[in-house]
Amino acid sequence: MTIIYFIILLGVIVCIHEAGHLLAAKKFGVYCFEYSFGMGPVLFQKKGKETVYSIRAIPIGGYVAMAGETDGDELYEDVKVPEGRRISDISTWKRIVIMLAGVFMNFVLAWLIFSLIALSNGRYAASPKPVIASVMEGSPAEKAGFAEGDRIIKVSAAGGGSVKPRDFTDMQVFTAQYVEDELIYTVDRNGEIKELHVTPVYYEDYGTYLIGITGPEAEVFEVNALNCWGYGFQEMAAVTRSMINTLRQLVRGRGLNQLSGPVGIYNVTGEYASYGLLPYLFLIAEISLNVGILNLMPVPVLDGGQVVMVLAEKLIGKPLNQKLKMAVMGVCWAFLIGLMIFITWNDIARLFG
Repeated sequence: MTIIYFIILLGVIVCIHEAGHLLAAKKFGVYCFEYSFGMGPVLFQKKGKETVYSIRAIPIGGYVAMAGETDGDELYEDVKVPEGRRISDISTWKRIVIMLAGVFMNFVLAWLIFSLIALSNGRYAASPKPVIASVMEGSPAEKAGFAEGDRIIKVSAAGGGSVKPRDFTDMQVFTAQYVEDELIYTVDRNGEIKELHVTPVYYEDYGTYLIGITGPEAEVFEVNALNCWGYGFQEMAAVTRSMINTLRQLVRGRGLNQLSGPVGIYNVTGEYASYGLLPYLFLIAEISLNVGILNLMPVPVLDGGQVVMVLAEKLIGKPLNQKLKMAVMGVCWAFLIGLMIFITWNDIARLFG
């Protein structure tokens, strides 16, 4: 059953993302050759009024082939495109909308799922403020001088990186990247600012690294059909902050061995699905949000990079050199493929301990 859940998860996320591109392109009159879920050999195709809808053999990724794109025009030379219906024929802002429409749909999907989960649960537990409720006896935090009531303003790692936590979760996500490093906590103690140095230690009973502090009880709110959308947005914002912080650490070279690709996602999918429908939906929302955020990165083969190139062309007043453009994209593809091989190796290594 895991393979079915995995394909459904990927299918929903990819199809929603590509549907965003397709709907925006059609809205602005751009001719779309093909809308495809999956890559590689065709398993199924159906011709619409002008667009071919395809399912391909490898259920990872998808695409919308539009007139005016290099790949599209080269692969569909036999299709006669009406005058003025290439993506290169429309204004810059419309092209940017088309490129970001997939990301927008990923965000909408995540928000919708988070909201419906909150509604289904009937209540929403907000992460507590970054204030210390108690300090464990004999813990590193006690030895470092932490006290009940300290409000955490900032957490920094001795090796670089910091976070100004909005809530306890922000702090936990950051410190999880630096479990073996010394951490500097800037706290407000009754108006007096203090810097406390502490290094997490591994607790066998908890199976993780801790410094030995706890936060206040989470505030619980009743959820109904009217306010669930606000709580869904709050959850999405919290997950987004965690993901962005993780990306910052990855740029610094931290946590690379914790990255997961298709193999890792496949294993996690089976685990979440075994817990029930809501955890499985939560995973879909998380990955959809992750896909949206990653696609905003200014890498030429991603949506964010495409926007950067369109703006660059607008700035210089002419199309970028095609050979240079293809060379840069080739390098980016090589990097991403290498990264995927590295991540897949990590996933397989974790499977075998």
